[in-house]
Formats: sequence, structure tokens, C-alpha cells
Amino acid sequence: MSAAISDQAPNGPKASALAVLFAIVFLNLVGFGLVIPLLPFFGESLGAPTWQVTLMFSAYSLGQFFGEPILGRLSDRIGRKPVLMITLLANAVGYLALAFAPNIWTAIAIRLFTGVGAGNISTVQGYVADVTPPERRAGRMGLIGAAFGAGFIVGPGLGSLLARPELGRLGYQIPIFAAAGLALAAFIGVWVLLRESRARSAPDAKRPPFLAGLKRARANPVVSRVLLVTLIYMAGFSGMESTFGFWTAARYGWDAREVGLAFMVVGVVSVVTQGVLAGRLARVFGESRVLAFGCLTFGTGLVLQVLSPTEALVVVFMGLGAFGMAMTMPNISAMISRATSPDEQGAMLGLNMAASSSARILGPIAAGAVFSGVGHDWPFLIGAAFTVPAAVMAINAGRVARRIEAEASAASPADLPSRA
Repeated sequence: MSAAISDQAPNGPKASALAVLFAIVFLNLVGFGLVIPLLPFFGESLGAPTWQVTLMFSAYSLGQFFGEPILGRLSDRIGRKPVLMITLLANAVGYLALAFAPNIWTAIAIRLFTGVGAGNISTVQGYVADVTPPERRAGRMGLIGAAFGAGFIVGPGLGSLLARPELGRLGYQIPIFAAAGLALAAFIGVWVLLRESRARSAPDAKRPPFLAGLKRARANPVVSRVLLVTLIYMAGFSGMESTFGFWTAARYGWDAREVGLAFMVVGVVSVVTQGVLAGRLARVFGESRVLAFGCLTFGTGLVLQVLSPTEALVVVFMGLGAFGMAMTMPNISAMISRATSPDEQGAMLGLNMAASSSARILGPIAAGAVFSGVGHDWPFLIGAAFTVPAAVMAINAGRVARRIEAEASAASPADLPSRA
């Protein structure tokens, strides 16, 4: 590790910093959760067919694909706080521009820009890793995940209240304006309240090549497997997410308000699971086992949604799937942070989010084509099938991690530097 970078700033923040970070993530995710359920209907208000609307989801993820690894590495160099400020301000500008998009292709381009600005999840995770001992990271990542879930409680609910479908396009602009204001509030919160968790790199510090992080990830037997888990299961999730509004509209006649309220249920389950259960279950059963269980539970929820005899049970089965999803992200982040050195955590977590983004690029495109050409239920069924290989890969990653830790424990102190 470079001498210019410490594990933590001299008077590094602890619980108070995490509380501030929790509040900031919550504000930002309220805005995100407010917009996501409305996007299919906003796209339709621009006269766009289903396959073009799903491109808005893919464009956002394409932006994240490029943004996450670059911004993650940048946060390792210049600190977490400035990167968070830049990205939150970009979010605010992106939402405001989206509200005035004159056509679907402009909206897609704006979503691409906003996706780059949204590439700050790895930076948030890196901040948590900076101030948390390894054995508590799954729980702390779960608390931040709970902030995401809380945002999805308030966001979709607020969006369902603010949306006015009878007003046409204007009825969907109002919630987007609110999302822009929340992103700006989060930016101010970082600027005023959040303390930096890392020291800056020296100006002459050597910058690794862009693909160096990818090479190190491929060489790391734990990280490489966990990245595959993210890639596989997220492809299934993103396909479901991008077509859910169209699926419920075709099957039950739902509009933006019902979809927003359904996503509120997802948020409630995510908060309870990540804030209370994820860390405890990981400590008892191990991160990889809980991760595999979460993948399979999410897939089961997708199948049950398709088989549901009533629309009320759809919401129940969404909650089951949300329970599974809430088990995945904190354990993925914890496994990566435990398997990498402190000065590479931002880069490796950024690569993980890039893997997620790449799946979210192709998932909505494929789901839109399958939805229109094969059948409304098939994006859900295909997504469920993807969770099986993801669970197998999670178990494999856990076995490798335990073997490496056992070898490190058995090594003599003199051997440890050569293994680092």
C-alpha cells in the first residue's frame, strides 16, 4: 500500500460518519426510487414503443458501466467525498434535463449521462470499508443497503402521489423535478456534513493503467467469482425491472401509481432485511451461503409472480424476491472488500458495479425484445433461471475464500508479506 494513502484519514470518522452517509444515500435513493417506476409511463408519454423505453434503462446502466470503475479508482486517489459531490451534482442536472427531453432519443442520451453520474455506489461502499473492520463489513454494508431500501419505500410512494397521469407528460415531469431537488439536497449534505475517510494520494503517485484493476480482479480467485455472480443474477433482475410496469399493465391494468406502491413494498422488505438480518445471517452462516440463498430466493419470487392467481399475491411474491435481493448486495460487497487490500477496495468495488451495469445494459434490451416477441411472462422466467448458476458460483467463491483464509492462518508471520 502506498504511503500516501492510509486506511483512514488521521481523525477518521466512525459511527457518526456512517449516520451521515446513511442519510445522504437515503435522500439520493428517494429520488432514484421516485423515477424508476415512472420511466415506462414517461417513455410512453413521449410516444415511444416498449423496446425504446427499455433502452432508457440500458443507457443508464451503460453510463454506470463506464462510471463505476473510473470513479471507484478516482476515489481511491483523491478521496471519497469529492467523488460523491461530483456524482450527486451530475444526478441533479441529469434529472432536470430528463424532465425537458423533447423525444425518446434525447431522453436515452440524458439517461446515459445520468448513469455516469450515478456511478458512485462503489465509492459509498469504499467509504464504509474505510471505517469498518473486516468482520463487521457485511453488517455495515447491509445498513447502507437499508438506506437504499428506505429510499425505495419513500421514493416510489412519493412518485405515486406526485404523478398525475391525466395531465399527460406534465404529470410525469413533476416527480422528476422532485428527484432533481433531492439529488441537490444530497450534494449539499456531502459538502457540509461528510468528513473524508481517506488521505489524498501524493501528486507524483504512480497511476495504474485502466485495465490493471481488471487484471488483478481476474487473478483474484474470490473477486473473479463474485463478479460472475453479479453479472449473472443482475442480468435476470434488470430484465424483470425494466418490464415490470408493462407486465402489470398488460396483466392487471396497473398504471404508474400501482407500480410505485408495489415498489414501496420492495423497499420495506429491503430495509428490514438489510438493516436487521443480512449482517447477522452472514456472521452465522457465512457470506457466500447467504448470498447463494438470496439468489435462489429472488428467482423463486419471480416464478411465483408469473404463477400468481391474483394481483394481491403479486405484491407478496415481489416481497419474497426483494428479501432475496436484499441478501445479495451487502454480502457481495463484503466478500470483495475482505479479499482485497484497502488501497484497491474502491477499484474492485467499482469493477463489481461495472459488472452489474454491463448486465443491466443487455438485460433490459433482451427483456424488451422477449416481452414483445415471445411473451409477457418470459423475462421473469428467464431471470429466475439465471439465479441458479449465480448461486452455484457464490458457493464456489465461498469455498475458495475459506481455503485462502485457512492457508493464511496456518502461515508463519515471515510468510505473510509474500502472500499479501
